[in-house]
Amino acid sequence: MRYDPAMRTSVLIVVALVLTSAGSTAWANEPPALVKARTLYNAGDFEGAIEAASLARKEEEWADAAALVVARSHLELYRARADVEDLSAARAALGAVRATLLMPRDQVDLIVGLGQSLYLSEIYGAAAELFDTALSRGVLLSSRDRLLLLDWWATALDRQAQARPADRRIPVFTRIVDRMEQELQNEPGSTIANYWLVVGARGAGDLDRGWDAAIAGWVRAPLGPDAAALRAELDRVVSDALIPERARTRPAREQQEAMAAMRAEWEQVKTAWK
Repeated sequence: MRYDPAMRTSVLIVVALVLTSAGSTAWANEPPALVKARTLYNAGDFEGAIEAASLARKEEEWADAAALVVARSHLELYRARADVEDLSAARAALGAVRATLLMPRDQVDLIVGLGQSLYLSEIYGAAAELFDTALSRGVLLSSRDRLLLLDWWATALDRQAQARPADRRIPVFTRIVDRMEQELQNEPGSTIANYWLVVGARGAGDLDRGWDAAIAGWVRAPLGPDAAALRAELDRVVSDALIPERARTRPAREQQEAMAAMRAEWEQVKTAWK
């Protein structure tokens, strides 16, 4: 069975990035309808957010910020129910937004929304470029939202790579490896970075680096906020992908023995570092 890194069990990308609410002074003068729309979006009530934001769009000063909430809400609805009308409505609302009239944080949300619209249209490479642009303004994002955006970026690159011939995938996965190495220097326990470093190394064809990164990630997991989730994903990628693929690099007569030895080694790591 092919291992698909973008379909992992504790995938974080299913979570919506928060739309900044009126909690800060920058949004203090927003009309009640827009405040309500942001609050409903962040609570996962996307249809309610669209209704409230549609009212706010009638006020010229807030029309662009409200259109952004409408667009992002339709994107989340499309992810939930795969209705193409939601995707079309999201594109229309995004196209109506005048970026220069948005506050800096909303400008980042606009870039993210444009990237998501491309991703959901299966235009993965371009989506990754937009997510990369948004990440360059990561100082405006909460730590949680920045990590979710990093996950979107890596997942988009993975999808782009899978659509390429095998001999053209390495540069894409190398981008993932390079970024995750940098992330781990700052956040050794990062669930996203530890996971994608393993996947990136494997995708670039360096199975031994992927193996070492998986063991290191297992040991580093308690340094982060969700050790159990990270370890579950590492266990899956090691068991379903790395061990069989590393075994296949051996002569045919040695593969079963090599696979058994690697499974035993992996179990020893898990037992020693509980």
